[in-house]
Amino acid sequence: MQSDIPAIVLASASPRRKELLEQIGIEAICHPVDIDESPLAGESPSELVHRLALEKAMCCKSRLARFSADAQTTQIPAHYILGADTIIDLDGQALGKPQSKEAALTTLQALSEREHYVHTGVAIVAIESDLIESALVTTTVEFGRVSESDALSYWDSGEPAGKAGSYAIQGYGARFVSKLTGSYSNVVGLPLYETVALLRTITGRDVSK
Repeated sequence: MQSDIPAIVLASASPRRKELLEQIGIEAICHPVDIDESPLAGESPSELVHRLALEKAMCCKSRLARFSADAQTTQIPAHYILGADTIIDLDGQALGKPQSKEAALTTLQALSEREHYVHTGVAIVAIESDLIESALVTTTVEFGRVSESDALSYWDSGEPAGKAGSYAIQGYGARFVSKLTGSYSNVVGLPLYETVALLRTITGRDVSK
């Protein structure tokens, strides 16, 4: 079933976010941007992702404006841009993508039998006007016990590499999750219910069809 939103530009190269949007009938045209994702002084993980989502969307809008000024460039058939950023928050500390096997194993052990938060900032901007809608969505995730051998086996699967928090709930990492409170799709990378609500607000249309 297709949405009545023809397409949106996704300011990301994330295949997971593209798949999630397509799951609810929204075509996503990936147009990733490169921004400085360093936190500001005193900025919490939740504040960081909310800011980065908006910055990604606005940076993408600026780039598209430059492209459209080039007569040789075909216009992208979309009217809205979606920026998103997801982070794992353990005790107020952001857990990013592991830079090594050792870092991944340390992270997985730190999450063992603990509760953590998954924050996603979502921002939608109109390409042809100043309309902006944004939201911050948080899901609480609790892990059961992750032994050293569990963590090592999981690393050997290849899944933790490149994943914030060193796990993917939509994959083998689901075996560690003992409890989840909030949006599941948020943990995958994009909270669908809240994203649809933002689209409905900014477009003035029912995008659930």
